[in-house]
Amino acid sequence: MRDLLRRYWRTITRPSAFYSLGFLVVSGFIAGVIFWGAFNTAMEVTNTEQFCIGCHEMRDNVYQEIQPTIHFTNRSGVRAKCSDCHVPKDWTHKMARKMQASKEVWGWIFGTIDTREEFLAKRRTLAEREWKRMKGNDSLECRNCHEFDSMDFTRQSKRAADAHSTSLRSGEATCIDCHKGIAHRLPDMALTQ
Repeated sequence: MRDLLRRYWRTITRPSAFYSLGFLVVSGFIAGVIFWGAFNTAMEVTNTEQFCIGCHEMRDNVYQEIQPTIHFTNRSGVRAKCSDCHVPKDWTHKMARKMQASKEVWGWIFGTIDTREEFLAKRRTLAEREWKRMKGNDSLECRNCHEFDSMDFTRQSKRAADAHSTSLRSGEATCIDCHKGIAHRLPDMALTQ
């Protein structure tokens, strides 16, 4: 094993017998650009609504629920897609979320939720996991569209204006504390987990 490692180290540290240093640097740069472009393209493809509802579990369950909500159809024509609420915009948080989502893909591959009944049985666990994640990042996805500094408290109900101007401003609460079930139905909270 040591011999193999020595040979490998010698191969990668020894000057190339056939290619110039300039060719290797330029080739490495081009390969890096191609890799980065492919990587970012893959990240963007996995943020599309078509990708998210590509499996029947999402299309037949949560996608059906969001359609009658204000986030899907409204007077302004602005529509939130899955990634708007479930994937942060900035690169660092987006990569962290994508790594977490790989566990969800693993579950899809092995069919942990294949039927509506299996979805309903796991719904509260899935919702609580998402609420915990959103609370942990201070509802970062909500803040991609809803900016506290742009809120017009005079156009909100008294209850909403009071909550936003006190609890939200102080950091005592975050969006998900009060707005659970805003886009998807709440799970049966009476059931014990």
